[in-house]
Amino acid sequence: MQKKTYQFSSKKVSYYFDADFSYLEKILDKDHAIIVTDENLFSCQQKKFKGWKTIVIRPGEKFKIQSTVDEIIHQLIQLEADRKSFLIGVGGGVVTDITGYVASVFMRGIPFGFVPTSVLAMVDASVGGKNGIDVGLYKNLVGVIRQPEFLLYDISFLQSLPEDEWVNGFAEVIKHAGIRDAIMFKELEKNSPAFYKKNKPALSKLIKRNVMIKSEIVQKDEWEKGDRRLLNFGHTIGHAIENVYALSHGKAISIGMVVASMISEQLTDFKDTARIEKLLDKYGLPTSLSFDTKKIFGILKMDKKRTRDHIHYVLLNKIGNSEVKPVKINELEKLVSSIVSAR
Repeated sequence: MQKKTYQFSSKKVSYYFDADFSYLEKILDKDHAIIVTDENLFSCQQKKFKGWKTIVIRPGEKFKIQSTVDEIIHQLIQLEADRKSFLIGVGGGVVTDITGYVASVFMRGIPFGFVPTSVLAMVDASVGGKNGIDVGLYKNLVGVIRQPEFLLYDISFLQSLPEDEWVNGFAEVIKHAGIRDAIMFKELEKNSPAFYKKNKPALSKLIKRNVMIKSEIVQKDEWEKGDRRLLNFGHTIGHAIENVYALSHGKAISIGMVVASMISEQLTDFKDTARIEKLLDKYGLPTSLSFDTKKIFGILKMDKKRTRDHIHYVLLNKIGNSEVKPVKINELEKLVSSIVSAR
């Protein structure tokens, strides 16, 4: 087990890499801890949860909504939770997002930590302190930025991960490589999903590298005024596609990254869109979709990255080097329309 600590604005966050779920009992007082997980994980990991107070929610993005928050809070009341209680989100990105949000608003804030159990949650969703819920088609519209006390990484959870969720998670890995790490991008080109599934040390190293990339960006810009926006590469169009067409997060972001790469060709003279597409395809991710631009931009008008008539859009200069540029929404719509019609 390796422990690493990052200091954010309000607290230090401990990361426990190559750990076992049982190590939780050494981190906190089990008598005052309450786990939040979903039905899928609870059904296949019941032995791990034995002896823990557990709240089980319905799985999937469609339940990352206020009514689920209310259900969890009602169960916390029944469990007589107080300000000394500790919430632990054990699951994928939906579970960690909603657990962090509930912990931030219940009794005006109680401590929480995460045990991410999917590739996506391990490398992205649980890292950085963003917690929240969706409102209709608007993804993560309501939420807070509040750091967990800890993140514990037990990669044995990935053994039961469905194939689609491996694919989902690697979209965020490729995103991190594209915006910040050309060496990791080359490593991903050299290897394959099958390689990482079979090679636990390589998988563990890859997860840790991604966590460090995101944590270091967030550490410098926790409130998303500058560099943290780079983490939205592919997400501006991707989030809208995800909700309008009910795609998984990774698949929608993959399409968003291709669109962003093609826009980069025009705005920054980026020359490696083909490499981006080839790598996404290698990891089982889609690179194109015929979508209704007007519907997508109807959603973008309420995007959190919008400031009046501009969107803070993430562009690539080259693999591993990115920038955020304010682009007028009407200009962006024209660029996207031309890309969609050309494909």
